[in-house]
Amino acid sequence: MRKKTIEDYAEIIYILQGEKGLVHTKDIASALEINPASVTEIFQKLNDEGYINYEKYSGVTLTEKGRAIAVKTKKKHDTLKSLLILLGVDENIADEDACKIEHHVNSETMKKLQKFVKFAKLEDGCTRWLDHFKYFDETGKYIVCTPKDQEKCPIHAKGI
Repeated sequence: MRKKTIEDYAEIIYILQGEKGLVHTKDIASALEINPASVTEIFQKLNDEGYINYEKYSGVTLTEKGRAIAVKTKKKHDTLKSLLILLGVDENIADEDACKIEHHVNSETMKKLQKFVKFAKLEDGCTRWLDHFKYFDETGKYIVCTPKDQEKCPIHAKGI
């Protein structure tokens, strides 16, 4: 079975399991906008490979193996979504793109991105560098703004 399929199903089961407990075929079919028969087929394969506990008509739960993949995938997704939002991407687009990227990003790259997002969130009160990026993104103009000339800085003079 493809890694992407395993990660997608594990992640959605993990999210829904947190909300509902047992997750049923119709829950996944609705969330992924696919045919319930397709979900049943994947559930059987995931069960055979040890990612879920599946009993027909009773719903599914993640095994420890499945939960580990789900947590890792969700963490990647959340980091990527946060990064994209930091860059000014619309939240819905960021969520959609994070879904696509999470399956392909190298683990070393992911570690750096997680550290970067954590750093950016810790720097919440001191976002001069991010303000400068947003200005550059909106205008295409790069500015140098030092603490000495802050009152002349087009970003900080406006109180942005």
